[in-house]
Amino acid sequence: MALLNTHPDYMCMNGSPDRDEYPVARYEEFLSYVRDNYGDQCWDALPREASRYYCEKLPPASRNTRRRICMVAYSGYETDGRIRRYAEALVRRGDMVDVIALDGLSSGKKVTTLNGVTVYHVQRRDHNESGQWSYVFRMLRFLFRSSIVLTRLHARNRYDVVHIHNMPDFLVFAAWYPKMTGARLILDIHDVVPELFANKFKTGLKQFYVSGLRFVEKLCCHFVDHVIVSNHIWVEKLVARSVRPAQCSVVVNLPDPEVFSRRQRTRQDGRFIVIFPGTFQWHQGLDIGIKAFAEFRKKMPNAEFHLYGAQHEKLMNWLKGIARDLGLEDAVKFCGIASLDAIPEIIANADLGVVPKRADSFGNEAYSTKIMEFMSQGIPVVVSRTKIDSYYFDDETVRFFPSGDSAAMAEAMYEVARNSALRESLIRRGLEYVELHGWDRTKQQYFDLIDSLSTHKFDTYGLKRGITPVVEN
Repeated sequence: MALLNTHPDYMCMNGSPDRDEYPVARYEEFLSYVRDNYGDQCWDALPREASRYYCEKLPPASRNTRRRICMVAYSGYETDGRIRRYAEALVRRGDMVDVIALDGLSSGKKVTTLNGVTVYHVQRRDHNESGQWSYVFRMLRFLFRSSIVLTRLHARNRYDVVHIHNMPDFLVFAAWYPKMTGARLILDIHDVVPELFANKFKTGLKQFYVSGLRFVEKLCCHFVDHVIVSNHIWVEKLVARSVRPAQCSVVVNLPDPEVFSRRQRTRQDGRFIVIFPGTFQWHQGLDIGIKAFAEFRKKMPNAEFHLYGAQHEKLMNWLKGIARDLGLEDAVKFCGIASLDAIPEIIANADLGVVPKRADSFGNEAYSTKIMEFMSQGIPVVVSRTKIDSYYFDDETVRFFPSGDSAAMAEAMYEVARNSALRESLIRRGLEYVELHGWDRTKQQYFDLIDSLSTHKFDTYGLKRGITPVVEN
């Protein structure tokens, strides 16, 4: 390769050159010489053409621009759309990605490969925590195990970036060895832990251990190089108490179009399927949803309510009791965990998606990814009016109802089911919203963050230089 740097500032295009210029004729002479003597032997490529050639000809594993990333998550990778979206996008552009996670589907395999991502399962996840301390103990056990696995993997692979997903926040300390040896750390805050912990176990936010969680949150944010927050409301909260504005960015949890491409409806059995896919937690308001469904079914006797997701045993038994008391044993179906790859087709074959969240301290600010997943498959959505969902959506994209009001929810469900004009409008506007706000728009910002951290160097005094934050508007 021959590389010649030129610039018009140093060429004289007309007249006589001054002392800092040379005649443009010299450049023309050089180009003519190359053409006349080597025209059939050389390729005068533009930079973008050379880059394209390089990427097409060289296998991804051999590229010197390939990043090495490890993700750590107290979650089942196979069913976690946010983590899979990050990991598989990186793999598709040629990076190497390992994930340390729970065995979410209880496969029993220690190491699996999914769409080019290598997943190390270090612990099973049981959704039967009896109290906050058993909940924390299992997380601490995962911290210990993931730290051992990550240390071994980093010694072998030398990761550029370790991307840690909360919960819990203190999982960042599993990456102590990569941090000591130069890797950059990202803490991805899916949920704000103090508020979620208080909500999950019915405690006040002023309790001693919740204050302790806020201290841990701040400590963890200072331990890492960058913090990703999952919505704009929470980033304001985190900046106010735990993290510097320049150190954090917002990446909203959006469905990956590679997974949630539009599916065709295949079910034609005359039933009207209402669907909820997600975690079975108090703030999700599933008891409100079941009570609303009972009223809705009086007008739509062919309706069924299908619930998919990780099922906390105690909460599930309580919800089944509500369904039984309302005479809905055959109509409310607890379908268990479905893989992320299966969910789009399941949604496409439903008729209505519901999000009955409570507008309490946590649910009021927890973004519902399932809303855009419903939209991506062309089904209308009935949503509890919360602070966060009102921030991102309006009455033209979803049918809101007052949070906690099962009668109003039932009325909203029936209106969408029977009003064909409203139904078609919600479907059309939902598809437009997904097109405008999808993951493809945000993906490059995430890539830029990974690349900026990967190429970040220490100066001779060991002081870190500034990192440009990546913020989604």
